[in-house]
Amino acid sequence: MQEIWHLDGRRTRSISPENPTGAPGAGGRAIAGTGAFAAAGLGRGWKVSPSIDLEPGQTITLADIAGPGVIRHFWLTTDRSLLQHFTLQMYWDGAPEPAVAVPLGDFFCNGWDQLALVNSQMVVVAPAGGLNSYWPMPFGTHALITLHNGAERAAPVYYQITYTEEDVPETSGYLHACWRCSDPLGSPAVHPLVEVTGGPGRYVGTYLAIEPRALGWWGEGELKFYLDDDTEFPTICGTGTEDYFGGAWNFDLGGMQLPYSTPYLGLVQVQPRERIYEPQQRFGMYRWHIPDPICFDHSLSATIQALGWREDGHYLPLEHAHVATTAFWYQSHPASTPLP
Repeated sequence: MQEIWHLDGRRTRSISPENPTGAPGAGGRAIAGTGAFAAAGLGRGWKVSPSIDLEPGQTITLADIAGPGVIRHFWLTTDRSLLQHFTLQMYWDGAPEPAVAVPLGDFFCNGWDQLALVNSQMVVVAPAGGLNSYWPMPFGTHALITLHNGAERAAPVYYQITYTEEDVPETSGYLHACWRCSDPLGSPAVHPLVEVTGGPGRYVGTYLAIEPRALGWWGEGELKFYLDDDTEFPTICGTGTEDYFGGAWNFDLGGMQLPYSTPYLGLVQVQPRERIYEPQQRFGMYRWHIPDPICFDHSLSATIQALGWREDGHYLPLEHAHVATTAFWYQSHPASTPLP
């Protein structure tokens, strides 16, 4: 419980449409907002501004916070059909480029158009579309979080970002998240998860969304982590895709691939659930390296292979597959990640 009983002088603040600055005593003061009509008979303080309307092409600032501090919880909900059209970006300590730049759905382990519930330590997706992040996000002088609507229609956005005002040790790392998509994967059938320069740092999580586009089992590919001075061969090499995400034997349990969600790993999307080994099926899975972080000193790169089977028993590189990943890591200084 991280010694929750320890009274150490931290101060809790929270930003939402009802308190856009997070300032003490500034919540519930709105006299206009998306709930103004509903609250007309009740007056100020009665859910006058619970959300914002995000227009097509618009980028809005969700949080603009002076440090030092640590973001502890981030909750958001919006039109579930638009999760892949929204881009979440986070900037630390005045950096000109975002350290986090990810489609909203992928940040919350929802890379496909059908809602997946998630019950993990770092990400929770609750009925019927409550997106929760518990990634700790320390910052020294400034934190800026924005959301961009790339869809062709407006959508309501409800959100709350809770943080603590506190000193941050010099050994703290900044949260980073990078989204990459290969569609089609091409040859060789190797998808790059991330390349990190500078450190020290810790790689802490992977979300994978894959559509194999080939008959049969699709997850023989290994995940490889090249640490620091590794060249041709990696320090960490797994034994298969489902193995890395905590499963085994094709996720196949009696002719079904059953979703599961645990504190550190899960298979949360199997679409459609009643079929198996079909080319157009879609899968989503996560692994959080919380008890087992992948630590590096000055550089890290990671890849995942996409391999199925040929009828003759040889591996089949899945060159036509759709592979999208979100990599999460902490790094000693804010670095830019490519925009989706």
